[in-house]
Amino acid sequence: MSTLSGSIPPTLHVSNHPAILHKLAILRDERTEPKKFREVVRELSWLLGYEALADARIRPLDVATPMETTPCHELADRIGLIPILRAGLGMVDAMLDLMPTAQVWHLGLFRDERTLQPVEYYNRLPNSATVDLCLILDPMLATGGSAIAAIDVLKRWGAVRIKLVNLIAAPEGVAAVAAAHPEVEIYAAALDRQLNEKGYILPGLGDAGDRQFGTGRNG
Repeated sequence: MSTLSGSIPPTLHVSNHPAILHKLAILRDERTEPKKFREVVRELSWLLGYEALADARIRPLDVATPMETTPCHELADRIGLIPILRAGLGMVDAMLDLMPTAQVWHLGLFRDERTLQPVEYYNRLPNSATVDLCLILDPMLATGGSAIAAIDVLKRWGAVRIKLVNLIAAPEGVAAVAAAHPEVEIYAAALDRQLNEKGYILPGLGDAGDRQFGTGRNG
């Protein structure tokens, strides 16, 4: 399949942080066992979440230290974490370490292996948006179908500010999201080469869900 044509969209942020690059190598290695894989997914999610939340809104707050009162800040945005089941579950705890008050709402989407299109099977969002900034958590941005479907759901819900946090992205998925939702920013540890004929990212890391939970094959 073809790679991303033209310039990379400005909404894509690929980290070059040494800690992320080091952990990414562990994640890709086929010899990495599920326990270690889960640990590294969590560590990478924390680092990427830190970057994705850099522009979260704050408001002033006066705090009394043991010495005197000083001006400080507190988070003004209500943060919503939207893990895509099941692989996105491994990213939630790290994000909650960053933002303990964040709300967590799950979306269940699976990819039809014949059409490669997303199918929604689980959605427990309340009737209207209860957050200001939504972070969609999914280790892999492959075709972009699931990400686009999740963004569609959140926009119908009333969400205004939406970001994607992915460990690895494919050019095809980035292009698809940028075309469908050009305002949505994407934070990733790597932009890989392309998809294969089955819609898997190359070089990628295999199936992120299988590798986290010890099911299937690592390939």
